[in-house]
Amino acid sequence: MNERSEPAVGLKAKTLRHPLIRKLSNFTVLSLEECDAIESATTKIAEFAAGDDVIQRGDRTGGVNLLLEGFACRYKILEDGRRQILAYLVPGDLCDLHVFLLRRMDHSIGALSRSKVATIPQSAILGFTNSYPNLTRALWWTTLLDEAITREWVVNIGQRTAYERMAHLFCELFHRLHAIGETAGKSYPLPVTQATLGDTLGLSNVHINRTLQDLRRDGLISFNNGTVTIKNLAKLEAAAFFSPDYLHLLDVTEPFA
Repeated sequence: MNERSEPAVGLKAKTLRHPLIRKLSNFTVLSLEECDAIESATTKIAEFAAGDDVIQRGDRTGGVNLLLEGFACRYKILEDGRRQILAYLVPGDLCDLHVFLLRRMDHSIGALSRSKVATIPQSAILGFTNSYPNLTRALWWTTLLDEAITREWVVNIGQRTAYERMAHLFCELFHRLHAIGETAGKSYPLPVTQATLGDTLGLSNVHINRTLQDLRRDGLISFNNGTVTIKNLAKLEAAAFFSPDYLHLLDVTEPFA
């Protein structure tokens, strides 16, 4: 299929409007036809309150859920109620692309703030693969990116100290949100409680509180009313042994090999 050529300004306007297009533009330059296909496939939208499940473990899979607005997470709960958060989802993230061909969900997706989620039909995803090879590669990139982030989170839990874990999480979220235009200077929204941070980082509430105080005392961050402000990004990254390389936010002018 030949994709029509359109002025770059038209593509820029669409890129700024749709969070998935903004995200994929960190990997490739999408044509207007590809942008139109994404927009046409994301018209079925549902709203969720903080604490609602978008999809639960054991539910049948079907379409792919795309976070348009808000903040969400992947998580699993043990039989005794303990929860482990496996990933944070920000606007433009596909919640379950990596499992949509399986029969049932093996984990849950929960909204951490008021959120809007579009369900992309399975037929649309398969249509992308049949008609748009560039878009297909971009969607494949998102699944590989999810795996890269998961590997880094395993290292975070397994090897970094509490101080390093929290610093690393704050650095990661800054870079991910900055890539889709969701930061204001060095500030960004993080609508989570200390208990949620504990479920994310594998730390007690007391340890979370103490670590936040340490980061504030060292002049690295502030975290008030659901907003993180990074005071010194270079020092925060050094404290966390953080490198953004695993986020693979490449220059889209670099040829794909």
